[in-house]
Amino acid sequence: MQDVPSAAELIEAVREFLENDVHATAEGRTKFHARVAMNVLGIVQRELELGPAADAAERERLLDLLAGTGPESTLGELNAELARRIRSGSFTGTREALIAHLRETIRDKLAIANPRYLTR
Repeated sequence: MQDVPSAAELIEAVREFLENDVHATAEGRTKFHARVAMNVLGIVQRELELGPAADAAERERLLDLLAGTGPESTLGELNAELARRIRSGSFTGTREALIAHLRETIRDKLAIANPRYLTR
């Protein structure tokens, strides 16, 4: 059995329905809620497409920043460890490396949540 249509294709079909059939003809509260639903579906679609690579890249950067941290740690655990080290003053990486990591992480998260913010 093939996965046709894919999750991304199903999301796009619902988003197009909301945009072309609901939002285009609705008014007031319904029009607003259709727009919100379309935006949510866009985020979910970008998360499916971009999320795994963004998480993998963030994980690799964290492992580099947190030398000595086990590679079996989850992304959440790695972020918690980074925060703990920064708070305690035991972070031994360079400020430049930390800032570069944070910028890339934020860029990846914005590409998923709202890519329009990247062009401002």
